[in-house]
Amino acid sequence: MQDTELETALAALLTDNKKPRLQLVIGNKNYSSWSMRPWVVMKAFGIPFEEILILLGKPGTTAQILEYSPAGRVPVLLANEVTVWDSLAICEFLAEQFPLLNLWPENIAARAMARSVCAEMHSGFAALRFDMPMNIRAKLPGKGRTIGSQADIGRICEIWEDCLSGYGAHQFLFGDFSIADAYFAPVVMRFRTYGVSLAPALQAYVERVTAHPAVAEWIRDAEVETHDMPGHDARPAF
Repeated sequence: MQDTELETALAALLTDNKKPRLQLVIGNKNYSSWSMRPWVVMKAFGIPFEEILILLGKPGTTAQILEYSPAGRVPVLLANEVTVWDSLAICEFLAEQFPLLNLWPENIAARAMARSVCAEMHSGFAALRFDMPMNIRAKLPGKGRTIGSQADIGRICEIWEDCLSGYGAHQFLFGDFSIADAYFAPVVMRFRTYGVSLAPALQAYVERVTAHPAVAEWIRDAEVETHDMPGHDARPAF
């Protein structure tokens, strides 16, 4: 398909009235790493949606989220009668709904690896999550460094090096921006907050992700939020 034909097809796809109305329920942009992932995917690929933001850590937070999903957690994607309440499941749903957008890499081997590293991110790195929670507004260099978080940082660097050298042509993890980059965007935010030192090629990747328009918009929104979560903010000082 020629570029002009592809652009026309994508425009028709994104304005198709038969497509479900999409609403994405998210938490605070400063803190909610899980919410960041599908939000960045949808912004990066121009998928129209309505944002529903629920402040986390407040007395009525859980009740509000339960209005949208029985899991009681964000993010939640509402697509008419369909509810998807897991960040990776949301990304897969979007990839199915908008196949021409190539949310995953086109190459079979690259796509398999992208799915694998996203699944590893989804289910692993517990120490990094606990010791270095996402807090975009904060600057906490050196905080949260434990044996576990350092091991997680090492593994993430290994993943990035493998993806960038094997598929990324030193741009994004698999060349063009994909779900995989959105999935590691909260890690990029953590590395910036906690001042993690990286090899030059990986630091350049961090800067490219940070500068991506969808990620940059999320950061701008996070920086103007006024709601704080003191318990969350204090954890890295341990």
